[in-house]
Amino acid sequence: MKHRNFSPWAYWRLRVDSATPPPVVSRERLVQLLGRLPAPVDPDLEVLDVEQREGYRVERVVFDAEAAMSVPALLFVPDGAEDGEPRPAVLAIHGHGTTKETITWPPRLAEAGLVVLAPDLRGFGERADSTPDDHYHCDVDLVNGVLVGTTPFAQNLWDMARCIDVLQSMPYVDRDRVGACGWSYGGIVTLFLAAWDERVAAALVSCAVASIASSHRMPWNLCGSQVLPGMADELDHASLVALIAPRPLIVENAEDDLTFPLDAAKATLEQATPAYAAAGAPGGIQLFVIDGDHRFDGTDSLPALVQVLSSIS
Repeated sequence: MKHRNFSPWAYWRLRVDSATPPPVVSRERLVQLLGRLPAPVDPDLEVLDVEQREGYRVERVVFDAEAAMSVPALLFVPDGAEDGEPRPAVLAIHGHGTTKETITWPPRLAEAGLVVLAPDLRGFGERADSTPDDHYHCDVDLVNGVLVGTTPFAQNLWDMARCIDVLQSMPYVDRDRVGACGWSYGGIVTLFLAAWDERVAAALVSCAVASIASSHRMPWNLCGSQVLPGMADELDHASLVALIAPRPLIVENAEDDLTFPLDAAKATLEQATPAYAAAGAPGGIQLFVIDGDHRFDGTDSLPALVQVLSSIS
């Protein structure tokens, strides 16, 4: 009897595993994959509340990313930031299961003297809609995005680029030393954002670098907020890392992470290393391996990010 397949999951696994994306993707092609993007608007930044903590203040802010969408965020400003020379800044991007309120690294970066902007991504935190238990908001958002010719991923990348606009508009921020740091889905956003937007001077990607095929092998790992149409045939993590060169890239991966396997991460970084050498930055990629499973650590990676941003002239 002829073997026939009835499983959509098996079908998609075979399809993604058989994809052969080119080793190089151009930034122009990446922009095309993002699809139709919104029209820029005045962010109209508003400070809603201020909380003074030891060594820094936290401003609760909101600004517009497009005509019908606003972004709530926390802005961490070290004491004395208004005095002296403008200082480095970091865009802090949360992952699934976290929000701008619960990620741990913005205070640590503020204590190190950096300005930090931590927004909520669409569908998370203050931007979350109520959904039934049997509906996942990322997948609902993908349905609605496809209806109007976009994706949640492209929308979140657009919002993060607008966050860079906001940071660069602040007189106490050095516009040439704005980095990005993200974990899990936030790490995926950081990886794509740094590849797309050359204003990201340095990036820290935690538990998100591997490959599309390896991360897709874990059932239900990828969601509607992590995909662009046809991207499996067009790009992979290695080609995105290559687009970041020669800007510093700091990668943090966990030894036992099944969603973004360490072996796949090492292979990806090895593939991208020649791009950094060709760009004159052979040591531009730093990999920090942490123990345990899918988690953010930052013990070594955060000081590395502070160091590379502080050393940019």
